[in-house]
Amino acid sequence: MAAPSDNTYNAAHLLVLEGLEAVRKRPGMYIGSTDTRGLMHCLWEIIDNGVDEALAGFASNVEVTIHTDGSVEVFDDGRGIPTDKEPKTGLPGVEVVATKLHAGGKFGGGSYNATGGLHGVGLSVVNALSSRVDIDVDRAPAQQGLSFRRGVPGVFDGEGPDAPFTPQSGITRKGKKVAKGRSGTRIRFWPDRQIFTKDARIELEGLVGRARQTSYIVPGLGLTITDLRGEEPVTETFRHEGGIAEFVDFLSHGEQVTDVLRLQGHGSFTETVPLLDDHGHMTPQEVERELGVDIALKWDMGYETTVRSYVNVIATPKGGTHVSGFEQGITKTFNEVMRATKALKVNDADVIKDDVLEGLTAVVTVRLAEPQFEGQTKEILGTPAARNIVRKVVSAELKKYLTSSKRDEKAAAKLVMDKVAGAARTRLTLRQQKETQRRKNALESSALPAKLADCRATDNERTELFIVEGDSALGTAKLARNSEYQALLPIRGKILNVQKASVADMLKNAECASIIQVVGAGSGRTFDIEAARYGRIIFMADADSDGAHIRCLLATLFFKYMPQLLEAGRVYTAVPPLHRIELTNPKKGMDKYVYTYSDDELHRKLAELKKKNVRWKEPAQRYKGLGEMDADQLQETTMDPRFRTLRRLTVDDAAEAAEVFELLMGSEVAPRKEFIVQGAYEVDMATLDA
Repeated sequence: MAAPSDNTYNAAHLLVLEGLEAVRKRPGMYIGSTDTRGLMHCLWEIIDNGVDEALAGFASNVEVTIHTDGSVEVFDDGRGIPTDKEPKTGLPGVEVVATKLHAGGKFGGGSYNATGGLHGVGLSVVNALSSRVDIDVDRAPAQQGLSFRRGVPGVFDGEGPDAPFTPQSGITRKGKKVAKGRSGTRIRFWPDRQIFTKDARIELEGLVGRARQTSYIVPGLGLTITDLRGEEPVTETFRHEGGIAEFVDFLSHGEQVTDVLRLQGHGSFTETVPLLDDHGHMTPQEVERELGVDIALKWDMGYETTVRSYVNVIATPKGGTHVSGFEQGITKTFNEVMRATKALKVNDADVIKDDVLEGLTAVVTVRLAEPQFEGQTKEILGTPAARNIVRKVVSAELKKYLTSSKRDEKAAAKLVMDKVAGAARTRLTLRQQKETQRRKNALESSALPAKLADCRATDNERTELFIVEGDSALGTAKLARNSEYQALLPIRGKILNVQKASVADMLKNAECASIIQVVGAGSGRTFDIEAARYGRIIFMADADSDGAHIRCLLATLFFKYMPQLLEAGRVYTAVPPLHRIELTNPKKGMDKYVYTYSDDELHRKLAELKKKNVRWKEPAQRYKGLGEMDADQLQETTMDPRFRTLRRLTVDDAAEAAEVFELLMGSEVAPRKEFIVQGAYEVDMATLDA
């Protein structure tokens, strides 16, 4: 069929979005999404302006206030956004910054050397996506201010975004006198609910976590968060004069081998960048750049590696050239010094990165003007020169420490080198055992556990593995399942808490070993999600406190040794019912049995039945466990995809999740006790089923 001829598409149909219209039309391009994450991104754009002032040495405090009306106010005691006329536009500098994309002090190189904001779109984008923005600048001689409605400058006659508004350019508020030497910027914005989703809100927990992290990266900067939304105002203040050395102590949990080491240095490199010449043309020019390196690290007796990396104040969770330079430098230096001190014999193989990083906690920070990132999310540093400069600084500074003649440093350096040599020996021994096992497996096939009731299908799109608590529930589940694509693996009671145990203890534990064997994709660093034998893993435990504990232990096992399954959204918990109501006179269209999943739901359902004049057999049955159900009931409520409810376990923030697992399941008792005692005051005793 021929395409219809239509010549009506011409230049008149093209929509040219100018300035802030483009931001309102496609907000996702600028802030990622219009839900809570996007709103938090807007807030951090404003906070980062204050942090950049602190980085440049002009601010020492940033204060954030979350108001009850949904607005957020950010104050920094930096130099204040310029209020004088900008020569090209004739508008006050503050209005230019708030209304023009890619306008700011971070392009020409005269105002900032290292910043978190790069593109000059932060304040203007927040302005475009807010129903009201008030900006007040403290600069001698007097406070000056102006307001915006969805990016348009003007005057509000009253409080809040719904007050009458008259468009007007320029400074519209003159306030009290400002003492000489005092300065700052106060920005309050009301997010536009035409843009953001109804449930988008400022998350205090995420804000506090990032504020704490930022206070470590910029030593001496005070960050105060005040939330006025609750019954009682909540205020948190962070200031860490020790900087990243304190951050490493905060992140490290195990018994320490060394004190915190600081590796500091800098280097320069040339970079070709396009710059405006005298005629207004962009021409490539060679620019000399300075790159500062500041790294804090310590080793403990554990096996986990924690490396956090930052460029200026931007977290780079996926690393980049600065992290690869750090890893290369630290591995090369250990090999050189260990050869020289005979910690490695002539015939010994070189230690590798994993040996050196075992038990290491490190914070790697670099500062430079106009860093290059891979992608828009600033998660990976791409500046090539960073690799060489960081590697040289790490090699020089770490070598001084490892070859130090001071008694304390010499003893600690020997302990670290012994630890690294031990890790290398363990790795080589494990590799030999693996190769022996591989040869053995080639001769005799490794059978799956006898207690596994496998399914017939091999298509990972459909297959499901139910990890079932207890043999009694297994018997019922065998009758209730669809054996075509549902497999069952019973576990006996509570498995090992792997957060406290070593890898060897975990593998010795029969339940943990059989789960890893049945999933079939390995564990830890050797985990290969493509090799997983099932599309979904579903925990099926009783709906009581013991069942909750078992689900928690299973979640800990999967998070620590098979986290890729959680990240891919392939791990679930089944939601079995808590009660069954048997109707004695069901009306037309009603089932004879009604299931409820909580006490609240039971009371609501019984009230609803009473209203409809439907009688039921007293009392409503309360299930003590999965084993009490017959196969039909279990199938209908918990296993049949047409009727069941599943809860997906997800990991939005891996670092935060790791901290929670360490708090709840780790070997440190004191923080867990504090958490439980604190939580006890928030429990409503009337809701306890005791």
